[in-house]
Amino acid sequence: MVADIERLVRCESPSHDLAAVARSAELVAQVGAEHLEVEAERVVIDGCTHLRWRFGSTPRVLVLGHHDTVWPLGSLESHPYEVRDGVLRGPGCFDMKAGLVMAFHALAALIKPQTRTAPGTSTAPRAPEAPHPLDGVTLLITGDEEPGSPSSRELIEQEARQCTAALVLEAAGPAGALKTERKGVSRYEVLVRGRAAHSGLEPERGVNATIEAAHQVVAVASLGDPARGTTVTPTVMEAGTTTNTVPASARFDVDVRVWNTAEQYRVHTAMQKLRARLTGATVEVRGGPNRPPLPATASRDLFDRALRLASDLGIGPLTEVAVGGASDGNLTAGVGTPTLDGLGAVGGGAHADDEHLLIAELSRRTHLLTALVAELLAPQDGCPPRRNRDRHSVPSDQLCDGNG
Repeated sequence: MVADIERLVRCESPSHDLAAVARSAELVAQVGAEHLEVEAERVVIDGCTHLRWRFGSTPRVLVLGHHDTVWPLGSLESHPYEVRDGVLRGPGCFDMKAGLVMAFHALAALIKPQTRTAPGTSTAPRAPEAPHPLDGVTLLITGDEEPGSPSSRELIEQEARQCTAALVLEAAGPAGALKTERKGVSRYEVLVRGRAAHSGLEPERGVNATIEAAHQVVAVASLGDPARGTTVTPTVMEAGTTTNTVPASARFDVDVRVWNTAEQYRVHTAMQKLRARLTGATVEVRGGPNRPPLPATASRDLFDRALRLASDLGIGPLTEVAVGGASDGNLTAGVGTPTLDGLGAVGGGAHADDEHLLIAELSRRTHLLTALVAELLAPQDGCPPRRNRDRHSVPSDQLCDGNG
């Protein structure tokens, strides 16, 4: 597993470099084929390469991950891959290339017992009529999760709607906790237009877009509600052209995190109602909900299963955590599919200089994933039928992609 992780980490795959993502996809496909004994389907959308393995004709369990990272090309020079004292480091190792390797090994463990033979004996092929050991599993690995899944959202939701469970190989939470609840995310761009004028000769003829943007930043920040866990954060801001010109334009981005769809809708409605304060200025708001919340109810049954299986395997007890970050698990839960997230590597430092994972936890968590998939594929699986699901997301016409 460590060798496989090294191969993937050394192939850098920043989300916005489509050529790098394509190279990474080919390597991920190669490593996957070595373990799963079948080639991946390449799904290219808007130039971004996603990979899909589908076993059988009736999908039941979606195993989900991504191979893109936030790290730009050249990051291996400043953050080299290394293994020391049981800790593996390298850009993207924790978020989430190790999770992909865990998925490959976990699923392969369900295949190989069917074909493994004693040394010196021939391998008897499975009978043609026998179902594949992974019959019902779909493994989907996307290439644009970090910027908000702009091209893969529909693909993820289509796959999830067909399945009775989604298992997400994002990295685990603190101390290895599974992520049973995630905040929803909305993203906005606020565009302000004023009127340029010379700031020394006739500033009164201008309409200062920077001042208007300041009014809007204060208004936007006031939409947060700490009591409800709702954060509304103005982030990147740009304004003006030269030091002696009244700014004619300004813009800023807004990041919104919410625990429930009611709050997501409230903030969205308020953002759409923003109006200019200065005479002659205009304000335009672009964007909207990017990912719906992943509610605890979507994870409860699967977490209880994982808790029991971990105890049976002697690797428990498991813990759970609610987190502010979002993942593609928000999308699977948003279409009503029971979802368990954080099944990947145990470690820390996602997106940070100290990104790392604990090697000792790799095999334990991979065994857990194998057991969980096996139980979900068993005939006595009791996941809710698709027709009884409730959709947790806001209306689809209010969703936006990761680009705002």
